[in-house]
Amino acid sequence: MTTINATEPVYWSGIQKLLLRFFLVFFIVYIILDPNGFLPYADPFFNLFINRLHVFIPWIAKNILHLAKPVTEFTGGSGDTTYDYLVLLFVVTFSAISAIIWSVIDRKARNYNKLFYWVCVIVRYYVALTMLSYGFIKIIKLQFGSPTPGRLLESFGDASPMGLAWTYMGYSTGFNYFTGIAEVSCGLLLFFRKTTTLGAILGVVVAGNIMAINYCFDVPVKLLSTMLVAMSLFLLSKDALRLINFFFLNKSAPPSNIDPHRFKAKWKNITLKTIKYVLIIYVVAINLYGDIDAATQYGDKAPKPPLYGIYDVQSFVRNKDTIAPLTTDTTRWRKLIISYADNARIKLMDDTLKNYSFKTDVKTHSIVINTYTDTLKRNLFRYTEAPNGDLQLKGMWDKDSLKITLKKFDLNKFRLINRGFHWINEAPYNK
Repeated sequence: MTTINATEPVYWSGIQKLLLRFFLVFFIVYIILDPNGFLPYADPFFNLFINRLHVFIPWIAKNILHLAKPVTEFTGGSGDTTYDYLVLLFVVTFSAISAIIWSVIDRKARNYNKLFYWVCVIVRYYVALTMLSYGFIKIIKLQFGSPTPGRLLESFGDASPMGLAWTYMGYSTGFNYFTGIAEVSCGLLLFFRKTTTLGAILGVVVAGNIMAINYCFDVPVKLLSTMLVAMSLFLLSKDALRLINFFFLNKSAPPSNIDPHRFKAKWKNITLKTIKYVLIIYVVAINLYGDIDAATQYGDKAPKPPLYGIYDVQSFVRNKDTIAPLTTDTTRWRKLIISYADNARIKLMDDTLKNYSFKTDVKTHSIVINTYTDTLKRNLFRYTEAPNGDLQLKGMWDKDSLKITLKKFDLNKFRLINRGFHWINEAPYNK
């Protein structure tokens, strides 16, 4: 029995050619202008374009779009800044104009089968490399850390939507493994022609889940996650009719034509294949090495800062006067919360939370505390740590002398920490 593969069309419709021209320009320009670190150590190359864009886009915003506020924030902690949306608008506009000009110049083209093949190669490698990057930081548990003491004390109502999502993801190491392996699997499948369709289907599911979280929990990576879904759908467009026949119409679907478009010169094909495997090994090795090394500096496996934990104030003596724990007092400490190095949060009696620079010297048993707005005004304390973790602080706060006794809270008393996993549950434990 002879198997007949789906053949590439000899003639493309006008709309097909127009769309190919648009998406070719769109994807290439988008990747150059918003690489998102998908290729390790390639930022200097991409910055040649991006740094110029940091001048060009604000100019467009001011002189052409006449935005009320100047563009001063660029892609950073947030990937959904005004700048990012303007970059997307620029890329769409540029791609549309390029597609129209190209259509006028190349009116007689019958098809773009070879060009479509190479566009798919570019897109699937971008999605694959991005998925690997995000997958490894979940497997090694760097993206979503376990709930910190500060997060454990924060009420659901006071958490930001993104903070709630990060706590949800960070709580479970197993769930990090599950999502990370799914992303890495998607990336690896997209590296190879025979598994591209499966990888793209997995990409729609995995990136779609990320996109849903980003939209529903206001995580500022909406544009990138949406782009990953769009790119995965683009990769499936070649097999759209086959997939519809198989999944929805109960019709036979011939095997896809996955024959590569090769060069005539054999050395070129060998070189291309060599570059492919070197790239895969390079990206996997660099991501793994970088993430494993980063795990020793931050994340769940990183060393905890000195005095890490939650401390309840037992007594608060100011200028030799013991201050009563009145909930109306806006100066007396109620709790000391240390989650990160060189940082602490002090909860006052009226439940106000304030962040401070909190530098601890374990050799001299001293602490320097100051606000982030006034680094010159420093408060020096000496601390004594009991074997059970309790603390006593003595020092000056502005012009007042303080002596504070604090009892360390056992984090295992939080239900979120001590509940654990149970195969058998006679009743839901959701209260």
